[in-house]
Amino acid sequence: MSSIASDSPVRDESAPPPLPVTRLRPRPGWIAVDLRELWQYRELLGFFALRDIKVRYKQTMLGVAWAVVQPVLTMVAFTLLFHKLLGVESGNHSYPVFAFAALLPWQLFSYALNQSSNSLVASERLITKIYFPRLILPLSSILSGVVDFAIAFAILLVMMPFYGIYPSWAILTLPLFLVLALISAIAVGLWLSALNVQYRDVRHTIPFLTQFWLMITPVAYPSSKVPEQWQTLFSLNPMVGVVEGFRWALLGTGEPPHKMMFVSIAVTLILLVGGVYYFRRMEASFADVV
Repeated sequence: MSSIASDSPVRDESAPPPLPVTRLRPRPGWIAVDLRELWQYRELLGFFALRDIKVRYKQTMLGVAWAVVQPVLTMVAFTLLFHKLLGVESGNHSYPVFAFAALLPWQLFSYALNQSSNSLVASERLITKIYFPRLILPLSSILSGVVDFAIAFAILLVMMPFYGIYPSWAILTLPLFLVLALISAIAVGLWLSALNVQYRDVRHTIPFLTQFWLMITPVAYPSSKVPEQWQTLFSLNPMVGVVEGFRWALLGTGEPPHKMMFVSIAVTLILLVGGVYYFRRMEASFADVV
């Protein structure tokens, strides 16, 4: 009897089946933020925010008083330089209150921008060892600045009656401008935090960026000083609408910043969508690069 040879390997029936192979590939296009996952990690978000607050004031002589010292000293410097020396007027209100009301949202934005931009690099050990939504890090660093804002805001409420200023119904719109300041910081912070992981020299440009941004924001001067033909371009800075909105809500200066607000909101939304897209696209490589 003749036998037929076969080239196919004989499979051992007693051997275990081969393990499936999973190939991970980057997903093209938009990667949406998993809001349900962020909600599940809400306690971690609060823990990180509380950690940032404790680290900031740990082993300091003045403690939380720094939240008052910084804007007050800046207000004094602006009053001497811009008001006394350069003759910048503040309309119907005293210049110290005029400047301090604008410094509150600016200090919140500046602090949130600096902290969120360095949040990923500062948490290198956490990112490389455990999993959690990386978006929590810039968000928690932004929320920690709200405590400083609340303390400084209480000082402003004491200053206003001293200068004979009493808020009107417009103060009810103040939370809207506060939210816009936080969203602006989140939008820019997402861009810079992701870029800072890839290019470490980004951290050196952040102080210069905030200083330059302060000069083009009407904190020490009213926006009416900007020529009319430059107003629309000036409003591309999202903090212009925020600062003018704060002054209008608290001091009642001028008309509601309708045009500036629309332009600032549009720019902020564009920056936010782009920042979320870039952050999510780069998130998978954070642990390998950081």
